[in-house]
Amino acid sequence: MDLRLKPAQVAVIGAGYAGIAAAVELARRDHRVTLFEAGRVAGGRARRLGQAPHGLDNGQHLLLGAYSETLALMRSVGADPDRLLLRHPLALDVAGGVGLRLPTWPAPLHVLAGLATATGLDRSARARLLAAMLRLQLARFRVPAGMTVAAWLAATGQGPALVDGFWTPLVLAAMNTPPAKADMQILANVLRDSLAAGRAASDLLIPRTDLSALLPEPAIAWLGARGHAYRPGCRVQRIVPVDAGVDVDGQHFDGCVLATAPQHLSALLPADRSFDDLRSRVNSIAFQPIYTVYLRARTGARLPLPMMGLAGGIAQWVFDRGQFSDQEDLFAVVISGPGAHEAWDHAEIGQRVAAELAQQWPQLDGVEVLKVIAERRATFSCEAGMPRLRTDTPHARLWLAGDGVQNEYPATIEGAVRSGLTAARALDAGLKQENRT
Repeated sequence: MDLRLKPAQVAVIGAGYAGIAAAVELARRDHRVTLFEAGRVAGGRARRLGQAPHGLDNGQHLLLGAYSETLALMRSVGADPDRLLLRHPLALDVAGGVGLRLPTWPAPLHVLAGLATATGLDRSARARLLAAMLRLQLARFRVPAGMTVAAWLAATGQGPALVDGFWTPLVLAAMNTPPAKADMQILANVLRDSLAAGRAASDLLIPRTDLSALLPEPAIAWLGARGHAYRPGCRVQRIVPVDAGVDVDGQHFDGCVLATAPQHLSALLPADRSFDDLRSRVNSIAFQPIYTVYLRARTGARLPLPMMGLAGGIAQWVFDRGQFSDQEDLFAVVISGPGAHEAWDHAEIGQRVAAELAQQWPQLDGVEVLKVIAERRATFSCEAGMPRLRTDTPHARLWLAGDGVQNEYPATIEGAVRSGLTAARALDAGLKQENRT
């Protein structure tokens, strides 16, 4: 008699990075997976727009060497990080602000050297920056609950030059939330796992390919080769908890991971009154925008580094995509967080960004604005003291995943991947426990 347990049929709703991570993990644990995706292209808010290989990304993203779970997941599905990502020692070079470049020295000497030689700061400011980082490390990267980044900066005496020229660009890039609201504990977690970890953990990892081809599409191919189902262009309408699992648009599954963006989550939660509190918490989530401006420059135009910062205008970070992909002469400018630009039309945003680039780098004079992408709800607002959504729900067979669901990171690819893994492991444990009893 065959005593092996029958594989469970599980649904994963959403083929962003959280859903991809959950689907792969459930498949590894011998469940049969059906992955639903409302769009035609996988990747969620970190996806390709248009057809490969010439499509633009829905915003410019980068990873860190500290993103251990994302890198491990890539390797497990045959997506080689060494080929698909440009690894560059951390360089936060803000024109008109602070320049910080870490040498390829052993940790923690690389950070100490980088802080000690940061440009755009006088000796006193460099000393305050170094003292603040040492203070955070001595506290084991723990800060009082509910503390904002701005409050911590004031408490550590950072001063206007450091706040405006270094910390604000860093916080907006990492958290997409202004320092006055941003949760200092979340920033401390990022600093702990990058600057305070091994030397390679602080490296910038810039995708050489589009974001859908980076991980989602290799993972879907990996799932397909093992007999799992992928349903693109299939927008789920209704989830109904039942005694032995979950019905998804009338199809029965033994369990489900719901891995959609928060703005789509409320409509998908079961109508059962036991979900009212969860629905209320989902509906209370605040969001922050990200605008990305794509521009074409004259042939051969280059920046000193693949990624450069700007201060004093609306453009914050500029990516020279020709230095890390086959998109020669293409530049992506990122505007994170709220600002006056939200009231402008796309033409005005493009014109202002082009003027700011030309003023700082004459070789970029005369750039052509190709596209402005406005994600008004790009990330959840990572505010101090804000409770994150829990992975579990009132129904034991339904779990949540996404970058806004319980993890130590802000809205990042690594946070999404970690949440997907957590939800998949929890669902797997529950299913196996029920099979034993």
